[in-house]
Order: sequence, then structure tokens, then C-alpha cells
Amino acid sequence: MIQAPRGTKDVLPQESAAWQRMEAVMRDVCRLAGYREVRTPVIEHTELFQRGVGDTTDVVQKEMYTFEDKGGRSITLKPEGTAGTARLFIEHGLFNEPLPLKAYYLYCPVFRYEAPQSGRLREHHQFGVEVFGAKEPTIDVEVIRLAMDVIERLGGKNLRLFINSIGCPTCRARYTDALRDFLRPKLTKLCPTCQGRFEKNPMRILDCKDPGCKAEIVGAPSILEYLCNDCAAHFARVKELLTVAGVPYEVDPGIVRGLDYYTKTVFEIMYPLENGQLFTACGGGRYDGLVESVGGPSVPGIGFGMGMERLLMALSSSGAAETESSPLRVYVASMGQAALDEAFRLTRLMRLSGIPCDMDHAGRSLKAQFKYAGKLGPEYVVVIGEDELKENKYRLRDMRSREETLLSQEELLCRLSGAEK
Repeated sequence: MIQAPRGTKDVLPQESAAWQRMEAVMRDVCRLAGYREVRTPVIEHTELFQRGVGDTTDVVQKEMYTFEDKGGRSITLKPEGTAGTARLFIEHGLFNEPLPLKAYYLYCPVFRYEAPQSGRLREHHQFGVEVFGAKEPTIDVEVIRLAMDVIERLGGKNLRLFINSIGCPTCRARYTDALRDFLRPKLTKLCPTCQGRFEKNPMRILDCKDPGCKAEIVGAPSILEYLCNDCAAHFARVKELLTVAGVPYEVDPGIVRGLDYYTKTVFEIMYPLENGQLFTACGGGRYDGLVESVGGPSVPGIGFGMGMERLLMALSSSGAAETESSPLRVYVASMGQAALDEAFRLTRLMRLSGIPCDMDHAGRSLKAQFKYAGKLGPEYVVVIGEDELKENKYRLRDMRSREETLLSQEELLCRLSGAEK
């Protein structure tokens, strides 16, 4: 049998209404806050992710789909959206435009080779927001609030926000020394991957999912104890602004995120499922050094990524996802060749008038057409037969009340256009 590759998922016609509603909400929330859409290629040069995401991360070491093209260049299917957006920002000189640049992307395909499981796919799609050129803590809170607005407008309730600061390169250097001192006696008990991270980037060890490593990092020093004055003041202001915005939060020193470009504020938004488990709906934070690390000027940045399949799954589990509705307002049923021709003409006319409609394209009998229309679920069926053709009228049946009315073309279009409104 022909099957979709493992770790990928089709979107079926009956599922598309939920996707369309989700995308519409995301676009509207971004529009209200002055964010504009960007779209980047599915493929990028591998070096972009090695330099931007970090060559010690699981994403780069284990999860990227990388191949050599016919020109001998190393190409990677993008594993996340931020690095590509930073590349776009640099390549097109957008740093010369008025800043901050506030951008978003949605239905952005990302690829990670990991064990497929519920809500985690090898190809999935992200909604993300990226802001370049804003250093004030106000943008941190705006970005967090925007992500929460999207989830709440889609029906998500009782969201929990977890925040942390992972500092800047200056204070993080002091912290990594303290972390190495803590981990050095435990080094042989860590997994091989974390042993390799010990010298290059020990903070990645805090993000390891291996149960043995999780046990060994209990009691590790907190980054919050090593923040420099600037980072500490920034984090304090973020917390203050969250309170001003009426957003409850919990400080979690264990949040370091999985990508190397993060600095200062990092956050995760959790969504409680019906079974009581917490689902990570969104993660993000600051990346003040990313643009410079991939060849651009020194420009601060902040953003988040939200897995769209995972969010839809969580919303569906709590009954908040959009249910399928009929794409049609009207179905046109006909009897005989002349009536079929008129149905074809009328269908086109109604579509030009903005009325969603369809007709029989399978040569069904009138009875079969009504049965088919019943499955589609339109509000109205227009019937055209010999009598209707002679009178130059159309029989309109209300599928809810079963009432029928004989109408002229002008009356029909007027009524259906009114129903459309």
C-alpha cells in the first residue's frame, strides 16, 4: 500500500475547518499587534543551523534532515523557524528599516528526525512570532501575551506560564563554571551525549530527557543566582510587567530551552489536558545574539514557536477545536439535460454573487441528488425540472423547515444573498 512516511500526517477535508479557524485566529491576533507575515524556504544551508541553533543541541546533533545537493552543498530541511527568519532579516537588509521588525509565520513546515509519538511528528507545522530590534522588557511580555491570546481565543483555558532567565554570555560564563563544578563528580553517571556536552555547553545537560541524567542534576545551582545586574534587572522588569498585564506566572529555573541562541527571558506556556497532564503549547524567549552569530549586526531579538498539530490535538481533547460544518450554502438539483444546463449556469452565477454552492456532477437521479445533498448538509436545495424551466422559476427548499418557495432568479439571488449575510 502507498502510505504517508512515518512521522507525517495528512489533513483530511473534514479536518480542514479546525485548521482554517486556527490560522484565522493566529492571523488576526498578529494583525492587531502590528505583526506582518514572512515566509522562508523549506531548505536552508546547514551552516545556518550549526551556527544559529548550536552544534551541541539535540536538534543539530540528532534530529536534522541534512543532505548534499548536486552542487556539493550541505542542505538541511529547516528544523525550526527562527534561524531562517534571522537569515531573511540579514539577507534583505531589513535591519536598515524602522525597527523593531515584528514578523510572524504560520503553517511553517519543520522537520525533525525523532521517534514519532502522539503530537510529535517528523514533519509538523509551526506558528511563530519573531521580533528584531526591541530590547525593552515590554516586548518580552507582549510576545508572551500574544501567544496566550491565540490559545485562549481558540478555546484554551487555565493556561500556566513558566518563565526563567538564562542570562547573557557574561553571567552565563560564571554559571557554567559553577555547573561544571557541580556535575564533575557525577560525570561518569551521565549519558554519553551529556558527557560530550560537559565541556562545550553544560547547560544542555539540564535539558536532557534521560531519566538517569534527570536524577543526577537534582540540586544543581540555579542560573538565577548568577545573573549580572543587567540581566537581573531585565528579568525583574519582565515579572513586574506580567503582573501589570494580569498574567499569572511561575518562575522555573529548570527552563533552558533546547536551542543555543536563547538569552535572558525564556518561557513555556502549558495547557492542562482533560487527564490532568500539562501539555507544552508554546515555548520561546530572547535571542539577543542570534543575528550577529549568523553574520548580521548586533540586533536583539525575541520570539516563540507553537506546534500547530500539537495545539490542535490538545484543543480537540478538551472539545475546544472547531467542528466541521458544511462548505455549501446551496445545492442545485436538476432533472433532464436542459435543467442540468440551467443548473450549471445558475451555480456559476451564485458563486459570482458570493454564495457557496454546488450541483450534481455524477449523473445521479433526483432522489439520489437529494440523498447526496443530505450528506453535504447545505441550508437550501434549489430544484430545477421541466415545470420550473417553463415558468422560468426556481424551487427553493429550506432543508431545516422543509418549506418550498417558487422564486424568480432575482428573488432567489436576493434571498440567498441575504441568507449569506
